[in-house]
Amino acid sequence: MAQYLKEASPNNRVMLTAVRDVIRANLPDGYVESMTWGMPTYEVPLATFPRTYNGQPLAYVALAEQKRNCSLYLMSLYSDSQADADFRARWRAPSRRPLDMGKSCVRFRALKDLDLDLIGEVIAAMPVDRFVQTYDRSKKA
Repeated sequence: MAQYLKEASPNNRVMLTAVRDVIRANLPDGYVESMTWGMPTYEVPLATFPRTYNGQPLAYVALAEQKRNCSLYLMSLYSDSQADADFRARWRAPSRRPLDMGKSCVRFRALKDLDLDLIGEVIAAMPVDRFVQTYDRSKKA
């Protein structure tokens, strides 16, 4: 993790560190921090949930430096359409801040682009057992 941050550009290092701090402060018990897929990832260990489609730990949140921006992957939103809709509505409501988001990936170029309080709430809202249940339901659909 330290090496990943060290290799990031100075501006991105500041942003990634700030977002990582929010993740770690709000992460429910049971998730672990690792370097998976070449980026900082917060995941359900295989010892807790081994039945993943690819044999890898189930990713909950990930953070990455990209060529033109940084990305925050909120996988709980990918697996839960209602949580995704709520997140998008809450993001836009108070701030009118533009949201650059794919299915689970929030892209940002500056910390001011992010609603860190909302991100913290979303991360804190899904304990491991509920995330696993949501994942299982999405695979059956």
